[in-house]
Amino acid sequence: MRRNGAIRAGLAATACGVLAAVLSACGGSGGGSGAKSQGGSGGKAVQPPARSVDLQRIPEVGDRLQQRIPSDSRQVVAVYGEGEDSADSTVVLYTKTGSTWDKTRRWAAHNGKKGWTRDHHEGDKRSPVGVFTLSDAGGVLADPGAHLPYTRSASFQAPRDWAKSHWHDFDYVIAIDYNRVKGTAPNDPTRPDGQSKGGGIWLHMDHGSGTSACVSLSKSAMEYLLRTLDPNQHPVVVMGDEADLNS
Repeated sequence: MRRNGAIRAGLAATACGVLAAVLSACGGSGGGSGAKSQGGSGGKAVQPPARSVDLQRIPEVGDRLQQRIPSDSRQVVAVYGEGEDSADSTVVLYTKTGSTWDKTRRWAAHNGKKGWTRDHHEGDKRSPVGVFTLSDAGGVLADPGAHLPYTRSASFQAPRDWAKSHWHDFDYVIAIDYNRVKGTAPNDPTRPDGQSKGGGIWLHMDHGSGTSACVSLSKSAMEYLLRTLDPNQHPVVVMGDEADLNS
């Protein structure tokens, strides 16, 4: 399935209030027209595939968040933060077969520069703890074969006054459905809960250090997720530091 349509140039200047705000939520410093379709460089090398292990629930996730995983979800991207104030994390993809979860991939990753929070606000440099659906994707680069609706647009491009190491951050992005409207491009500026609650929080490509709120992974990891996450499997991300995940 492909969704086509022009992306307004104004979107680049207004995402997350203004585009700079959307990208500051996603980037680590300081993304023309595009088309929606279904579906760079930088970041850490992909980790070896994790050995498949049958699990009845997502490991290291307590009842509070475990119960928020939709019953029909069969794909979970778990982001395990190293600590409340740490920018380092590990991402594990779990897929469900029957009643058990299989650990299928594992990657090194980064989250917000200042760590994690249960009450995210614009500019706090912390990633929000919680369970969020994954509905839309996009980026500067062409669709690599994504199952999620994919928006290719130059408006994702990181500003060139950012450090050069950040220029490819938004070559691929997957929107985390935190304070956004599902079914729109990841850089759509709409914030249903208000601008102060932040937004524009994505999975995107890694530049080797913490972000302003997003979760960043290697290019190969992003390509794998884009080609694997399937709206028919109702994918979600479960994310937070160890203490919050286990609470």
